[in-house]
Amino acid sequence: MKKFSKGFTLMNPTSERAFTLIELLIVISIIGILAALSLASFTTSQKQARDTQRKSDLSQYRSSLESYANVNNGLYPVLSSAVSAATTLCTTLTLTGCPEDPKSSVSTYHYCSDTTGTKYVVWGTLENLASMNWIVCSDGKSGLSAGTPSCGGGFNCGLP
Repeated sequence: MKKFSKGFTLMNPTSERAFTLIELLIVISIIGILAALSLASFTTSQKQARDTQRKSDLSQYRSSLESYANVNNGLYPVLSSAVSAATTLCTTLTLTGCPEDPKSSVSTYHYCSDTTGTKYVVWGTLENLASMNWIVCSDGKSGLSAGTPSCGGGFNCGLP
């Protein structure tokens, strides 16, 4: 080291100061904690995005059902027990490329009507809100419900 007249000290460029093991472990643990927090936040965001996709898909089914009813004297397909919307309903409506659940292992879309075909309900289970269904009814209502709709003769959309 070289000392200057004003009290400044110049370090020798060849002298090295290394990090201690404790300093390195602290930095690594802080990085690990930040990574875990960001991953948890990312997972929640993914679930919310898939739920938004589900809501959009169910609205597409609503549009298809209204188009079907316009051509068929205001009547919807009569399926008085819950069926898979992606298979049975799409075949009935003669649709191609029907919306399917973005993570089919978690939930699927369902459809049913009353026995006369004047009312219908389409629903799917949301992922981010455990055990909650997003329900779309023929009367224009849509929303969350913990229960499932009733089909057939005791038809009940499941929304207040």
